[in-house]
Amino acid sequence: MTSQLTRRRSLIPFAILAIVAITAAVAFTTTASGDGKKGGNFYEVSITNLTKGQIISPAVVATHRSRLDPIFQLGSAASPELAGLAEDAALDPFFDMLDDNSNVASVIKLLGAGGPIMPGETASAVISTRGNAREISLAAMLVTTNDTFIGLSGVKLPNRGSNHYFSAGYDAGSEANNEDCDFIPGPPCGNGGVRDTAGAEGYVYVSNGVHGIADLVPADHDWHNPAALIQIKRVRGGGDDD
Repeated sequence: MTSQLTRRRSLIPFAILAIVAITAAVAFTTTASGDGKKGGNFYEVSITNLTKGQIISPAVVATHRSRLDPIFQLGSAASPELAGLAEDAALDPFFDMLDDNSNVASVIKLLGAGGPIMPGETASAVISTRGNAREISLAAMLVTTNDTFIGLSGVKLPNRGSNHYFSAGYDAGSEANNEDCDFIPGPPCGNGGVRDTAGAEGYVYVSNGVHGIADLVPADHDWHNPAALIQIKRVRGGGDDD
């Protein structure tokens, strides 16, 4: 009976993930949504998933002035919007928070071919900036975790050519790392919108990964940092090289 329940529990979320991926592919005809081309200078942002067994959610990417508060800081509490992204890949509140900020020039959602960014996949999109908005920030969830994300916070845009960065997996510190499928949105779990805050650390730190204390299997879902490669390249007119 136990093995049957475990098997059923693992198969259903994969079906859900397939439906989500198909829906995302229909809904988005390009690799980005949101107004990423408001004029000014253009940058191609690429995210490569370096993990073997973690799916990365679509990323929220913003260009902004240096006056924007950091989207995350190690050792500090995550904002409610970042916590929602890190726990459930809830992109819209995080997107709206940035889009409503006067220090933000442009914000987009960067998607993989089917929506999420799969292991080994590179997803790219073009975003614009203008005036003195010369920094970029982004975040996306590692979906088979309680509250882990990848990201950049307030890095300088290149004047020409490209820059690359390696992102660790960062723990938002907003949910307990119980590795219990009842609280994890990604496969093999499929349970978003449910939180276990008892024992949450309360601050952002470099994630210590998956340890197999409950439903997650380290051989399938653990990773060794970095979790993602992020490349930012200045381009001309929204797509052509300088």
